[in-house]
Amino acid sequence: MNESRLKTILKETNFLMLLLCIVTSAFGVLAVASATMSSNPPGQLFGRDATVMMAAIGIGVVLCVFISLLDYEVLLRPWFIISIAAFCIVIMLLLKVPGIGAAPTGREDSQVWIQFGSIFFQPSELVKIGFVMTFSAHIAAVGDEINRIPKLALLAVHGAVFIGLVTLTGDMGSALVFIAIFGGLLFMAGVKWYYFLAAILLVGAALPVAWLKVFSTFQKERFIAVYPNFFAALGQSISPERFSDVIYQQQMGVNAISGGGLLGQGLFNGAYTQSNAVPVSENDMIFSVIGEELGFVGVAGLLALLTAIILCCLVAARKSRDNAGKLICGGIALMLGVQAVINIGMCMKFLPCIGITLPFISAGGSSNLCVWLGVGLVMSVSRYSWENGPTRVRFIRR
Repeated sequence: MNESRLKTILKETNFLMLLLCIVTSAFGVLAVASATMSSNPPGQLFGRDATVMMAAIGIGVVLCVFISLLDYEVLLRPWFIISIAAFCIVIMLLLKVPGIGAAPTGREDSQVWIQFGSIFFQPSELVKIGFVMTFSAHIAAVGDEINRIPKLALLAVHGAVFIGLVTLTGDMGSALVFIAIFGGLLFMAGVKWYYFLAAILLVGAALPVAWLKVFSTFQKERFIAVYPNFFAALGQSISPERFSDVIYQQQMGVNAISGGGLLGQGLFNGAYTQSNAVPVSENDMIFSVIGEELGFVGVAGLLALLTAIILCCLVAARKSRDNAGKLICGGIALMLGVQAVINIGMCMKFLPCIGITLPFISAGGSSNLCVWLGVGLVMSVSRYSWENGPTRVRFIRR
């Protein structure tokens, strides 16, 4: 590679977004290391969860840079999009095959992992990226005919297939993220307001059926535990003993956060965190670790980083040369934003605990690897936007 080509590559790279994501991932590794330190052998700082996370981030950064060098329009060619859609459908269906799909401990109703020996992979994390790509390409292909009922119906089928597959695995948290991406991208594409109104009314009418036929007993209890007064008004309740069991994780998380104060109790020094009082604090409840050990200042810093990353996505969307690029960036921004809001809401006991990771921060190889794939797509759009002007670097030409 000659010097002029290297300079062009560096000039067009969105280093701000790359740096923000690396700093946020490093923040996450430290939080996970602290959350799991008490279970490590003496003197060992990074346990299995933190090590897997670092490996996933390392691979993710390499793939992110590689994707960012490709013209995203190549990835949106019909044959490639069809292949992605088919792969996503197959990998989700594999979760229902006996012996392949694996359930979290105590959650036999939820088949969300594919197990490879001692390694667990969560396909829905990868399928989120696939959905953003396929749905963005579909909307871009529809173009100005977006509000024609036949076109909109096909888009609805596209979304329903992905949302339905995730729902069938019992992963209601991820299904909610897919719904948000689906609705958000349609809104960005200019779908008329009355279609959204009709959809809201339809969902409202279907909720009682979903509550009775789709939600498991475990999932229902999560909602009832957070909103007992609301469900009591509807004539439903759970025993005080069961209520305390269901809400225990979130209550411990709130207690940990409230004990952090302004500056926190110090990294690797939180009372609740280091005593393992908060179940799964390295994953779903990682925000409680940050709140307890780094306090309000740490929480504010984390929120600033996540907000800055989402803004980078939106800036790339605004500068995109076409609708497909705009929608891809918007879809990744939606994914990050919705997951962050839901996860923090769970930890603060504002929302039921539905198993959503905090992007870049929670433990898990699948989530950390796949979020970096999304970052790579945004950086590709940023690199190849018209705002950057003509470029001499095309590793794969259109």
